Amino acid sequence: MTGGYGAADILHDCTIGVEKGQIAVVVGPNGAGKSTAMKAVFGMLPLRSGQVIFNGEDVTQLKPEDRVLRGMSFVPQNQNVFTSMSVEENLEMGAFIRTDDITDSLNQVYDLFPVLKEKRKQPAGQLSGGQRQQVAVGRALMTQPKVLMLDEPTAGVSPIVMDELFDRIIEIARMGVAILMVEQNAKQALEIADKGFVLVQGHNKFTNSGKALLANQEVRRAFLGG
Repeated sequence: MTGGYGAADILHDCTIGVEKGQIAVVVGPNGAGKSTAMKAVFGMLPLRSGQVIFNGEDVTQLKPEDRVLRGMSFVPQNQNVFTSMSVEENLEMGAFIRTDDITDSLNQVYDLFPVLKEKRKQPAGQLSGGQRQQVAVGRALMTQPKVLMLDEPTAGVSPIVMDELFDRIIEIARMGVAILMVEQNAKQALEIADKGFVLVQGHNKFTNSGKALLANQEVRRAFLGG
């Protein structure tokens, strides 16, 4: 993918992707184009060249809402819950594209995130940062996505909450959902990743399994603090 905002390209021939049931992580320094790459995959950014292939279909020209209908779900980093609505209402909003009974999906989210069941009648705005992230991920799961895209899911949460969120992300992948995520906590994210992409200035600097990237001395020195 090559593209950006206005005349300036932020992505330069950048390639990212994920397979069913895998976790793929995009890491790199600030300003590397990580979130931009995610937005491009979700259709929030026009590409100058390149394409987005989803489930064997070229979806490059589709609007984000049409990508959601096909099974793509995106959780942005900020403002990702309806603060005045209850936890349960937030989750129900996630099922807006569905016409079937959503009870099983709600219970599945509550099984993944038990604290949300406890607080289901509480306004989402009263929750901690980590709990809000759980609401945002849970709401995305209500669309029954084939691929779940997460932009900095552990931003601003404590290490304990980060570990817990990563555990839940592993569980979601085991359900057969493809997970593509951008993470600042690069080392911890690569530890759970099947595949990792290191972006620098909109280019692919390294692409490999999470394990291989963690073992790569250059990657460790430049991006993982040695």
